[in-house]
Order: sequence, then structure tokens, then C-alpha cells
Amino acid sequence: MTKPKVFITRNIFPEAIEEIKKVAEVDLWTDDMPPSREILLERSKGVDGILCLLTDRIDGEFMDIAGPQLKVISQIAVGYNNIDIEQASKRGIPVGYTPDVLTHATADFAFTLLMSAARLVIPGHIASHDGSWKTWHPLHFLGQDIYGATIGIVGMGRIGFEMAKRSTGFDMEILYYDVNRREDLEQKLKMKHVGLDELLDQSDFVSIHVDLNPSTKHMFSSDQFRKMKNSSVIINAARGPVIDHMALYSALKDKEIAAAGLDVTDPEPIPNDHPLLTLDNCLIVPHIASATVETRRAMSNLAATNLINGLTGVSLSTCVNPEVDN
Repeated sequence: MTKPKVFITRNIFPEAIEEIKKVAEVDLWTDDMPPSREILLERSKGVDGILCLLTDRIDGEFMDIAGPQLKVISQIAVGYNNIDIEQASKRGIPVGYTPDVLTHATADFAFTLLMSAARLVIPGHIASHDGSWKTWHPLHFLGQDIYGATIGIVGMGRIGFEMAKRSTGFDMEILYYDVNRREDLEQKLKMKHVGLDELLDQSDFVSIHVDLNPSTKHMFSSDQFRKMKNSSVIINAARGPVIDHMALYSALKDKEIAAAGLDVTDPEPIPNDHPLLTLDNCLIVPHIASATVETRRAMSNLAATNLINGLTGVSLSTCVNPEVDN
């Protein structure tokens, strides 16, 4: 019996690939850089399944070129705004993704960004290496207090709630904004649901945990930064386009806010000549919030399971559009 064909658009953990090979003929893209649009479309012709990343645009054109035999799309990410879910559902193609398994690692790293940006860890590190640290001085490298401060969490989903849990260890007052009030979670932690303007006005730290959609693109721009404290720090471990980067640059440069910590940018990677990179109060890292060995292994295995299930007629473990799943 002929095995179904799949295209995997990047190297994932080897054990996950080996599991896929047990049921499918695998075409693996091994380059560190994503395949070009042309290569993606060419290599996906006639495949029964694809395991893709956020960097791969999976739209109606892709699905048409892949062919009517395409049974499953499996993404190794919690986000999926690169996939046209409506077109997939129209064709009866279930779309898998990898939520839950990266929640703790992402929340850990968001708090790492918060502490690092607040306490000027990167400027201090640079000063220790480039010779600009000459002596201890009572007015040098002054950051922001974390213990007892107020954190405003924008988006109270899985990761937002884990961020709130970590904040309790520093006796922080927790405010949150979400389009839906989460009274169930309020019963577990002492936190208060407020409007976004109130959150921005009162918070010492603002941590973003929303998904990217038309209503959240540039959710944070000049108006929002002007409502924040001059001493406040903003953290983004969600999606880059949620923040208007040029507005953030102006707010940081003009000291409207104190600092920023970004795990995600728009675009990714951020261009080397972007003005944000000229600021010592903007900490930027290359989208690594979920980058632990165990988390990325779990993501690989879950993405592989979703792919295999879709190929073999079993319901996906985690499906974006379950109405078309088996």
C-alpha cells in the first residue's frame, strides 16, 4: 500500500519525524531559512499533509495547488494567523496547532523579559564587556522596582493567567484587561478586571498576551503609550504587530515610558537598521519564549500527532476548526 506524502517545512525533533515516517513518505525542508513561496507551492503539490510554521503562508492558493487529496494541515505553533482557516474549513481540511504545551515556558520568559528590562540587565551586561563600567555609582543603572508593583496583563488566556500566577510571587497587584471578564480565574487569584485605559494609567508593567487579529493589530500605539506612566515597562511575548513599532520607538526615545522587552517584532527578524535597535531601553530577543528543550520537543510531538491523525482518519488532538475534523 502506498504511503501518503507529507511536506515538513522545517527540521523538528528527530523522534517526531521518525513517527511520521512510520505512516508517511516525508519530504523534509532542512534549511534553517523557510522555503520561498515558490518552493513551498512546488514541494506541496500532491501532498496529503503538511507540517508548517508561522513563516509559511497557507492560503487558498496553496490548498488549490496542493490538490484535493490534502487531508490535514498541522502547525507547530499556538498561533495560526498565517493559515486561512476559512478556506481550510471550506475544503474540509482540519488544521492542527500546538497550544498548552508552551504555556509555562512562554510565561516564564515573559517574566524574564519583565525583570531584565526593568533592571537594565542588558545595558549592565554590555557595560561590563565594553569597558564603560568604571565604578559603582549610586545613580548608575537605576531600574524599576518589581516587588509590590502593579502589573497590567492584556489578554487573560492560558499564558496571561500563568503570567498572573508568577506575579503573585512578587506580591504584585494584578490588573487585567480582556474582552471577556474571567471571573472563574479571579476566584483563583486576587486580580481585578479593568478597562484598557485604566490598566494603562495604573500599571507599572504592561504585559501583552493577546492573539493577532484585526482588532489587536497596533492595539498599542501613540495614544496608548501616552496613557502609561513615564516609569512603566511594556512586555510583548504575543505577536509583533500588536505594537506599532515606530510609535514605541518615539515613546521610548522621548521617555514617555521607561523600557520595553520584546520577544516578537514586526517584521521578524527586525531589520538591522530599525531605530528600536539604537535604544538601550529596548530589549529585543528573537522570538524565543517557547525555546526550551522540553517545550519544543512537546510541540514537535504534538504537531506530528496531529499530522498523523489527520492522515489516518483520527480526530486531531488539538484542532483549530473541529467542525470539519473526523
